[in-house]
Amino acid sequence: MLTSAPRGTKDNLPAQTRHWHKIEKVIDQICKEYGYEEIRTPIFEHSEVFHRGVGDSTDIVQKETYDFTDRGGRELTLRPEGTAPTVRALLEHKLYAGPQPVKVYYQGPMFRFGRPQKGRLRQFHQFGIEVFGATTAQVDGEVIAMAMDFYQRLGLQNIELLLNSIGCPHCRPQHREALQQFLEPKKEQMCGDCQSRYDKNPMRILDCKEEKCQNLSEEAPTTVGYLCDDCKNHFDEVKELLDAAGVVYKLDERLVRGLDYYTRTAFEIVSKDIGAQSSIGGGGRYDHLVETLGGPPVPGMGFGLGLERLLLTMEEQGLLDTEKGEQRHLFIAPVGAGTKAVAFGLMQTLRQKGLSVEMDYQDRSLKAQLKTASNRFQTPYVLIVGEGELEKGEVTLRLMDKGSQEKIPLHEAPERVWELIAADTPPS
Repeated sequence: MLTSAPRGTKDNLPAQTRHWHKIEKVIDQICKEYGYEEIRTPIFEHSEVFHRGVGDSTDIVQKETYDFTDRGGRELTLRPEGTAPTVRALLEHKLYAGPQPVKVYYQGPMFRFGRPQKGRLRQFHQFGIEVFGATTAQVDGEVIAMAMDFYQRLGLQNIELLLNSIGCPHCRPQHREALQQFLEPKKEQMCGDCQSRYDKNPMRILDCKEEKCQNLSEEAPTTVGYLCDDCKNHFDEVKELLDAAGVVYKLDERLVRGLDYYTRTAFEIVSKDIGAQSSIGGGGRYDHLVETLGGPPVPGMGFGLGLERLLLTMEEQGLLDTEKGEQRHLFIAPVGAGTKAVAFGLMQTLRQKGLSVEMDYQDRSLKAQLKTASNRFQTPYVLIVGEGELEKGEVTLRLMDKGSQEKIPLHEAPERVWELIAADTPPS
């Protein structure tokens, strides 16, 4: 239907975008405090960016990407996540050649084809950060602590941080071999996806959401038991840093994340209030992704947080404002012949002074205008521009909360109103 949004997408009406603005304001503030600068990458990339970066064996690439060929014959993909495009930008603009580490953040729409359900859309939005150029555990600690700090600033409760280490190219082969030996007798009983993963990336079997596969792999060896000394020491230091920062976490040895590029630290943040799709964000270290995409050895660490699921969690926890609309500083009510142009001029003058001002556009009575000013815009002040008052060179300023009013010379009105409102607490 032309009158409905495409399946898996949704409109955000003004009542909802006010919630988005609240979140975006916190994003901008926390990134400024932690030293991250914004990067904006295209919504679509060459398909190879995701096939090589995210991994051909992942569900995202195999089942969920929006791939298309443009009129020039180029294979392109709508971005399903933000890390691979950021790495591509890092390489194209040689950001790795400047001062290290490079710390960036992004927010915007991502696209994955899947069955739409509560908290899961085909066009969704992520807030993510990436740190390039440092292998130290302090970076891991900062990224994880920042994610939890972000949620805490928004007032979220009842969320849990899951933490694991999935090793590196030096120790993962031993775990891979042990895992395949454990799973080989059970391979034929697993789902089709996990049978395919057995050869391509058996560790992903631990992440399968099918109950049958979870039961079959319940006693499977995990990566923690096969960590090399460097990975073990790194993981111990990450935990020590989180403990020092007061960040509460739960060790989850089955946590492997859904993308092939992760190494060492992996984490996920889940909410207990939004049902089966409980993950609201996560991330980890990816020390070899830049090389995979054709660049020099540049380590990386980051997270991606789903904003729709965040909003869903905030709604479930009663954290979203329920006001009908945004408050205005002032409402201007023209009443009578020859008043509209004067009212309009006053409105523009006051807007240029930084005030939020509305006026009547429908020739309503003064009583109806006052009702609109109070009920719709919750404005504390109404400037009445009346026909008889203009003949005397004045206007009336009504203080809605106090029920009082005063006459003001027309030529003094902009400055008088501005001073009065500026001295008061402005609306948020």
